[in-house]
Amino acid sequence: MPTDGIFQLPYKLVDGRIEPLTFTADQVMSRLKEDKIKFLDLQFTGLFGRFHHTTMDSKMFRAEDFTDGLPKLDGSSIRGFTEIHESDLIIRPDPSTFATVPWIGTPTARLICDILSGGSKREIFPRDPRGIAKRAEQYCIDQGFDTSYWGPEVEFFVFDKLEVNTMTPYQGQSYHIQSREAPWSTDSVGYALRLKEGYLPSAPGDTLMEYRNECVDVLTNNFGIVCDAHHHEVATAGQCEIDIRFDTLVNAADAVQSYKYIVKNIAKKHNMIATMMPKPIALDNGSGMHVNVSLWNKGKNLFYDFADEYAEMSQTARYFGGGIIEHAQALAAIVAPTTNSYRRLVPGYEAPVYVAWSTGNRSAIIRIPAHYKGPKFANLKRIEFRAPDPSCNPYLAFSAILAAGIDGIKKKRDIGDPVNEDIFKMSPKRRREFGITQLPASLREAYEELESDNAFLKPVFDSETIDRIIEHEEKEHVELAVRPHPHEFSMYADV
Repeated sequence: MPTDGIFQLPYKLVDGRIEPLTFTADQVMSRLKEDKIKFLDLQFTGLFGRFHHTTMDSKMFRAEDFTDGLPKLDGSSIRGFTEIHESDLIIRPDPSTFATVPWIGTPTARLICDILSGGSKREIFPRDPRGIAKRAEQYCIDQGFDTSYWGPEVEFFVFDKLEVNTMTPYQGQSYHIQSREAPWSTDSVGYALRLKEGYLPSAPGDTLMEYRNECVDVLTNNFGIVCDAHHHEVATAGQCEIDIRFDTLVNAADAVQSYKYIVKNIAKKHNMIATMMPKPIALDNGSGMHVNVSLWNKGKNLFYDFADEYAEMSQTARYFGGGIIEHAQALAAIVAPTTNSYRRLVPGYEAPVYVAWSTGNRSAIIRIPAHYKGPKFANLKRIEFRAPDPSCNPYLAFSAILAAGIDGIKKKRDIGDPVNEDIFKMSPKRRREFGITQLPASLREAYEELESDNAFLKPVFDSETIDRIIEHEEKEHVELAVRPHPHEFSMYADV
């Protein structure tokens, strides 16, 4: 074990591959002493995806807290959790999530927590997103699958400055984005990235390579989240992607929450701001969170079938994809849960709008990546669901996608024929001929779809959780609906 503040790396090399370490309760207690950790940051996720925390002196933390939990949560103060008369909840740290936080001056470590109901039962709280994800994993096992693997591709923007004026709603509201990369910047020195032309530019056009390097270093060396690569994305003004290694459902959702936490705090350290807002820039590409998923049993990828000449895709995968297609409109409320999500889901910006599937067609909501073929690459066969964006709660999103896919398997809902044409360029008549429908055009349409189609979620989500998601999104819709948009003044002020 390390001494003098030099932390042990949270991963190991196995056959030349990086594999994360999993800490036990005893190992965490040893690390607290040996690494002279002074504070423990106890983190958990609210129903609508916000990361919360409470911090305690590490000397006050006991080994039995990993089993008994800590009475440190007023559930009535977290949106969507409890009413004021039933507010006492318990947080129970998971030792496997131990990580050190390098940007805090005082030696600090974090633990992600499950949320338990108070009282004598000490059960997982029904609206704990991490608890829902654990139920989804168990549901997957109950249906005869050893595990599911999840590979989220999280995109985000990093701005130099973001100014938002919301204090005078009666006089007007505004925002201003500053980015040295943007074509409207006065600091770009001739190297501005034009709208939709930000994909993989070299320096000096890409100004954020060192920032992403630092994020990867922290993700891997402190949090044990293995990263494959990182790059600038298509949009101007600092759109980034850091690719993280696939993992099981709960672990992958933990990784997404940690990813958001890290990229935001590293940006703050450099006086920048990272945002998971899906569509912050008008007329440019938005940020997605494409989700890659596969089902496995006894070490075999059940989505692979060499006999399928088109996509090497098994019947199990076709049914799973069929479930996603069938419930796509309702899923939108969970995987694209903000009003801003539907600024992204419009034709013309590479975001998937149409309910269809293909191999290379990025205008469809499901893609079957086909970079490699043959039994050698059977482990890579997966379904890529392209509708989610990074504003979603990953625990809920992965759980809902799994529930939809398994519903398709149980009901044998075949995914149908692929669409290999550019759907954006099809006429409405042509789309009707293919039977192609469209995702909801607004958050209101999405939560109304969820209200009418949610039975497939019931093995994983309880009814009250679904109701609270719908209620919350209705409020979000109204928040925007009652305020005039700034661009409306240029369109209608002279009518």
